[in-house]
Amino acid sequence: MKILVLNGPNLNLLGKREPEIYGNQSFQDYFSQLKLNFSNIDLEYYQSNIEGELINKIHEIGFSYDAIIFNAGAYTHTSVALGDAIKGIDTPVIEVHISNVHSREDFRHTSYIAPYCKGTIAGFGLKSYDLAIQSFI
Repeated sequence: MKILVLNGPNLNLLGKREPEIYGNQSFQDYFSQLKLNFSNIDLEYYQSNIEGELINKIHEIGFSYDAIIFNAGAYTHTSVALGDAIKGIDTPVIEVHISNVHSREDFRHTSYIAPYCKGTIAGFGLKSYDLAIQSFI
């Protein structure tokens, strides 16, 4: 099984940015552990702060991978284009969020990608990614 973990804007700052919300661990450190925990799965990771690069990555692998686990960050709440990219591919996508977006600001309650995703996991910290992987097993 081949799964891409795709992270959007500002997630490169995990461990430094708002640790009270996102924790103290960098995503690279977490991803190393994730690969150990799911050693039977071919896990890849890609992060970009640029919307077009995220769309290009979705298009690139959206017909050949088994799954995408996608934390679109703030683009979740603003990007019709990312929703369209997910809608246009065959590979199933699970939307993930580290924080519980529904307990935060009102604008975070709307997702432009959720209608095209297999499901959404939010609020379990980095464990949200583990849960998304488990849903594909």
